[in-house]
Amino acid sequence: MSPQTASRKLTLADIADVRAYEREREDYRRRIIELKKRRRVSVGPFVTLVFESRETIRFQIQEMARIEKLVSDEAIEGELRAYNPLIPEPGCLSATLFVELTSDEGLREWLPKLVGIERSVELSFGDSVVPCIPEEGHDEQLTRDEVTAAVHYIRWELDPGQVEQFAAGPVTLRVRHPNYDEAQSLSPETVAELLGDLRP
Repeated sequence: MSPQTASRKLTLADIADVRAYEREREDYRRRIIELKKRRRVSVGPFVTLVFESRETIRFQIQEMARIEKLVSDEAIEGELRAYNPLIPEPGCLSATLFVELTSDEGLREWLPKLVGIERSVELSFGDSVVPCIPEEGHDEQLTRDEVTAAVHYIRWELDPGQVEQFAAGPVTLRVRHPNYDEAQSLSPETVAELLGDLRP
């Protein structure tokens, strides 16, 4: 593991205790909302991807600790084990995929239709098409033969040449599923943001 890779993972020292976090939360939450605007991409009518980073995952762990009143090192370490794999290492991108349906009727209709969506997302740029890889630690919990989950964790692995093609753009994010075939070009702002994940 390279030093750059090691430094991206969160440790106990990165997670503020509940009282300390409460003091910083308002400003920190505002910064994360602004950050996520550059990292959120809607693809079609109801699929959204949020590209994760060290900061978005730290925010998720801090919020979970706050809501669930996790105060022991052991409890926080459990969250770190669950969520550290979602922090992209150089050459990788990581995203949370949301099926954003608000009605029970919509969920009942579409979650069975979208089985396999966590294997159906690709990035295309230059002469490359890079398929996503489901995040192994969560995949078994979220994937069923007859119905999918509304949230999935996926990643992409790019070689150095592909990283440079990605930088040159344009970049298209596509969901290529039998029941949902939609594409969205990434904005220059989002491409620039994600290059910070891809490059050491």
